[in-house]
Amino acid sequence: MSTTAVTPQSLDLPTEVARAADLLFDRKAVDVTLLDLRGISSATDFFLVATGTSDTHVSAISDHVVEELRTMGTRPMNVEGARGGRWILIDYFSFVVHVFHPAAREFYQLERLWGDAPTHVLAPAEGAGAR
Repeated sequence: MSTTAVTPQSLDLPTEVARAADLLFDRKAVDVTLLDLRGISSATDFFLVATGTSDTHVSAISDHVVEELRTMGTRPMNVEGARGGRWILIDYFSFVVHVFHPAAREFYQLERLWGDAPTHVLAPAEGAGAR
């Protein structure tokens, strides 16, 4: 895992994945991490994992990602967990966005489960996340 935070734009990512990462920062998501599953999983290419500070914050983050990507013509195949606000999974087929409540992220430990995947800690691009 890279310990130095990198911006999504510094990685060779599909436009939708980089945009989704930026949208996480727009709503003040913390501990945003990218797992590159290409060559490891046949289910998806990337996981974006982020944490909100409360159930309401988790819901607001995920709603923002879905709404803004929709304006680009990118619609999720499925959204799970939206009612609970503990772990919301947004499946875009080629990438999946996971937004966790801190306790749920600690419990499920996706980064550890997918420990063989190249992992990048992300930071907002200059000026991003201040909207």
